[in-house]
Amino acid sequence: MEPEDRPTPLPDPTANGTHTQAAAQTEDEHLAAIRRGEAVPLGERWGKSTPSIEEGKFLSGPKKRSSELLRTIRIFTEFVRGFRALHFVGPCVTVFGSARFKEDHPYYVLAREVAARVSQLGFTIMTGGGPGIMEAANRGARDVGGVSVGCNIKLPFEQHPNPYLDRFIEFNYFFVRKVMLVKYSYAFVVLPGGFGTMDELFEAVTLVQTDKIKDFPIILMGRDYWEPLIAFLRNRMIPEGTISPEDMDILFVTDSPQEAIDRIADVAQRNFGFIWKQRPRQHWLLGERGPAKPPPKATTMDSIMKRQAAP
Repeated sequence: MEPEDRPTPLPDPTANGTHTQAAAQTEDEHLAAIRRGEAVPLGERWGKSTPSIEEGKFLSGPKKRSSELLRTIRIFTEFVRGFRALHFVGPCVTVFGSARFKEDHPYYVLAREVAARVSQLGFTIMTGGGPGIMEAANRGARDVGGVSVGCNIKLPFEQHPNPYLDRFIEFNYFFVRKVMLVKYSYAFVVLPGGFGTMDELFEAVTLVQTDKIKDFPIILMGRDYWEPLIAFLRNRMIPEGTISPEDMDILFVTDSPQEAIDRIADVAQRNFGFIWKQRPRQHWLLGERGPAKPPPKATTMDSIMKRQAAP
C-alpha cells in the first residue's frame, strides 16, 4: 500500500483539550475519511477488521457487482503479472523459513549451504525475498553463480528485498503468491520458521495429501526444531484418525544437506524426467524478460550429478 493510501490514525479523545472537543474532532475526521473512501460508517461495517484499506474492502462482504468485477480483474492482472515475471526463471526449488535469523545463526548457515547445493543441481532458488532464511537461501545461490528469485507479499510493515536476488516480484494477495510458489517449484525445503512458514508448509502438505500435486518433495531441515511437530502428528493425529499413517511419508526430515539434495534429485529425475530444454522465447511486446543470467546448462539430471561428484 502506498503511504498516501494509509488513513491517518484517529487522535486519542483524552489527549488534548476537553473530552467533548476531542470526541467532536474524532467524529469529524472519521466523517472526512468516509468521504475519501478510507472508512465506512460504523453501523455499516461488515466482515473482518484490517489495517489495510484495500484488504478491508476485499474482506468486508458482498459489494456491488461492478465493484466485484473490478476486483476480479485486479486479481487476474496480478496472476498474469506473476506468470510473466516468472516464466523464464527455470525450474525452482522454494526455500522457506523465519525472517528473524541473523547470518551467524546455525539455521542461516544451513539454509545457505543447502541452497548452494540445490543451485548446483541447476535449479533456481525461490524464496519470499526477505531477510533471515530467505536471504540465506538466495545468498547460497549467489555463492555458486546460480539464479535466485524472490516472491514477496505486501505487509502492513515494509519488508525490503535482500541484496542477493536476480528477480523480485511483489504481490498483494497471499493466495496469488502461493500459486506462484507451487507452480514453478519442484520441491519445498522448509527450515525453522513461524506462522508464515507453517502456513506454506501445511498448504503444500494438503495439496500432496489430496492428490492435487503428486511426488512433490517437502523437506524439513532441522530435526530438533521439527521433532515436536512430527511427534504431535504421529502420536496424536494418527491415533485420533484425523490423518493416515501413510500421510507421514509426505514429510522428509533431515539435518543433512546431502540427503536433501539426493531426495530432490531422485524425485526430479524419476518422477518428472527432469531434462533441460531450450528456454522459451521472450516477447518484448508482453514485457517479458528472463533472469539476469541463465540457469547452469545441463542435458539431464544424471550429467549434473556426475559433474557435481567429479573431483
